[in-house]
Amino acid sequence: MNIFIENPYAKFYKLGISIFFLVLVTLFALFGLDNVSDPTFLAFVAIVGGYMAINIGANDVANNVGPAVGSKALTLTSAVIIAIIFEASGALIAGGDVVSTIKKGIIDTKFIVDSSIFIWVMFSALLGGAIWLNLATALGSPVSTTHSIVGGIMGAAIASSGWELVNWGMMTKIAASWVISPVLGGLIAALFLYIIQDRIFHKEDTLEAAKKIVPILIAIMSCAFATYLAIKGIKKLIKLDITIAVAIGVVVGIITYVIAKPLIKKASQQLSDKKDDINTLFTLPLIFAAALLCFAHGANDVANAIGPVAAIYEAIQSGVIAKKAAIPLWIMAIGALGIAVGLATYGSKLIKTVGSEITDLDQGRAWSIAMSSAIVVIIASWLGLPVSSTHIAIGGVFGVGYLRYYLYQRYENEIEGVKAHHVKSINKKLTKWNNKLTELETEVEKEQFLNKIALKEQSLAAMQTGGKVDFTKKEQKKLDKINKRQYVRKGMLAKIITAWLVTVPISAFIGGIIYFICAALFL
Repeated sequence: MNIFIENPYAKFYKLGISIFFLVLVTLFALFGLDNVSDPTFLAFVAIVGGYMAINIGANDVANNVGPAVGSKALTLTSAVIIAIIFEASGALIAGGDVVSTIKKGIIDTKFIVDSSIFIWVMFSALLGGAIWLNLATALGSPVSTTHSIVGGIMGAAIASSGWELVNWGMMTKIAASWVISPVLGGLIAALFLYIIQDRIFHKEDTLEAAKKIVPILIAIMSCAFATYLAIKGIKKLIKLDITIAVAIGVVVGIITYVIAKPLIKKASQQLSDKKDDINTLFTLPLIFAAALLCFAHGANDVANAIGPVAAIYEAIQSGVIAKKAAIPLWIMAIGALGIAVGLATYGSKLIKTVGSEITDLDQGRAWSIAMSSAIVVIIASWLGLPVSSTHIAIGGVFGVGYLRYYLYQRYENEIEGVKAHHVKSINKKLTKWNNKLTELETEVEKEQFLNKIALKEQSLAAMQTGGKVDFTKKEQKKLDKINKRQYVRKGMLAKIITAWLVTVPISAFIGGIIYFICAALFL
């Protein structure tokens, strides 16, 4: 059964599920915890933490499974189930016992003299970041949850203690990631897609080429993802030097090649040399990639929801402003389950956006995007560059789209073909009408034909000057079909970049406003 209920009442079901989850969180915080000094306030904080987790699930997870859904390697329902399992597993298994309370070290807590101020800064940041994520999801814009919480902390901190509280050097690095992440993601994804096109689909015997190249690509993927998980996925369980992580990746890659080569050879016996058939060889690796990306995301980004909650809990219990705080199991569970609820209820919108509304994806293209997500994180960790996993994935989607555009410029050629047909059709009509004109006897009939001729001549002039063209219904239908196959929907590019640029400022503004309100009421 599809969990996305497509009927007029679906939005109420989704809202009801989310509210039910938050009610359970409230009841547990009020009645399930012992020796808590302020259970009512803590329950309110837990609700906001759960709300943030829901929004992370609704927005950020789409980057990991969207390409797999867009390429039809996974159905929407199966992608959500896989993502829920691996996001929650990553959070609960590899989320760690301690979390950094000040995300990315963007503020210096020595300027905060009172633990109550710190508590309200964290609360305002959490709510500010969650509200912006909710708005971005409603608008269909995939944004960085890390940048959302960073903006919230920055705005609330400035509202509480002034501009000097912010580490502007770190904020500059974060701003740099707005360019670094998508550019690297796009370049790496485009590189892998070019290899697939050049070494497989541009060969005379594509199936034979696939037998040789696909096992190598899968081995490279295994190497990259083993290294990726060692660096990012399990870093809170065990810290590994990047050299050791790469060595582990190489060993895994070699083993994978030995296993994959005979399997690919066997699978290819059932395939033709058509592109759609050969693309199916990437389906299983793509599903594995989506699952591993979800695991790593759950292990790392659950902290965006539970970090401020853990910080507030620590400050309430001990009165200490801690840069790192222990994570009780119940707080981790709120983060993990909240992400799952958000993904199951509202995640489909952004999954569709990432998977099909930017560019058309098949399994090879989606696999290239998944590869870029892993490899860019490895490169960034090695060079010490700040990157956003959201920006990497979306950059990868655009990189694939633009490479397709440069490799195959059919789109413009097809549009020009329709226009040429339109011009030919008009000229044919003009010739016919001019011939008819000489046969007419009355002035009224002549005037009617002259008017028709003038209108068609105006249509031709409009085409030459870039004005509006009155295509026939048949021509318009063909144009609509061509437009659906655009390699990159440029409107989506502008929309997403705008959302990225305003994420930190808007979440900071909301966080600052919430802090001012809370300070006026409670401090």
